[in-house]
Amino acid sequence: MRLDGSDAAAVERAAELLAAGELVAFPTETVYGLGARADDDAAVAKIFRAKGRPADHPLIVHGADPASLLRFAAEVPPVARRLIDACWPGPLTLILPRTEGLAAAAAGGQRSIGLRCPSHPVARALLAAAQRRGVPGVAAPSANRYGRVSPTLAAHVVDEFGASLAVLDGGACVVGIESSIVDCSRGHPVLLRPGLLTRSQIEAAAGEPLREADARAPRAPGTLASHYAPNATLRLMPTRILAEALQLLGPQPLALAVYSRAALPRAAAGVRYRRMPAKPEQVAHELFAVLRELDAQGVQLIWVEEPPAGPEWDGVRDRLVRAAAR
Repeated sequence: MRLDGSDAAAVERAAELLAAGELVAFPTETVYGLGARADDDAAVAKIFRAKGRPADHPLIVHGADPASLLRFAAEVPPVARRLIDACWPGPLTLILPRTEGLAAAAAGGQRSIGLRCPSHPVARALLAAAQRRGVPGVAAPSANRYGRVSPTLAAHVVDEFGASLAVLDGGACVVGIESSIVDCSRGHPVLLRPGLLTRSQIEAAAGEPLREADARAPRAPGTLASHYAPNATLRLMPTRILAEALQLLGPQPLALAVYSRAALPRAAAGVRYRRMPAKPEQVAHELFAVLRELDAQGVQLIWVEEPPAGPEWDGVRDRLVRAAAR
């Protein structure tokens, strides 16, 4: 069931469904999420079943404002307060100690919980409408089958789950890759997943350096070695190796696609070329949509030019490395 996110009545209908314990897919500035009220473990269990996601792999709880969302947190350290003030609403998830007895299913059984206030206007309208109906927060991983390419359009969600799921259509997601995740549950901020926000931007907001994840880090969404994978096999390749490989291809048509910044030789018939934008935020915006488009065209292999070095590319690089790990 497709609902128009620009229609206030449709937003209210989606909020009613959430309050009743049903699933609703909705847009955020990063990707579309598959949502259920976070304070209802039975409702959250529907997310895991629909996605085929292990129940111990935690979700992120989304809220309309920090005041309501932070009831899920048993403690909010000063560094987390600074990050909230600087980065919410926006594409940053904070891991905090979880309030005992609340949202255990959404947390994957952990004693910590991931929290975020999205900036997408449709998401904010939905979360506020749900809050008025007694829903303190909405647990929402990306609205796709577990481990697959995340959706950045309502049509992508329908492709994944069919027309029976309620999908609040808010257009294309602006950011296009998932939020950065910072663990603030263990005394010092630790970057668990890069996103569009760079390390230096997060450190400036935190007022202290980010530490690297270690073996004691809580489980967090999107941090498995293999994730975000298209149906086609994806391979990351340096520019020179990619160009040489194309030159070696024979004349027979291939079910191959190439996604690169460099202008490369058209060495074989049947190779589909997509030009990668020059800026990381542009690549982030289109990356998942491009992978889905190439899958729909039936390619079996996607060669992707490695992103440039530099922290501004960390979020894109992370998604591509995990997509290529399958």
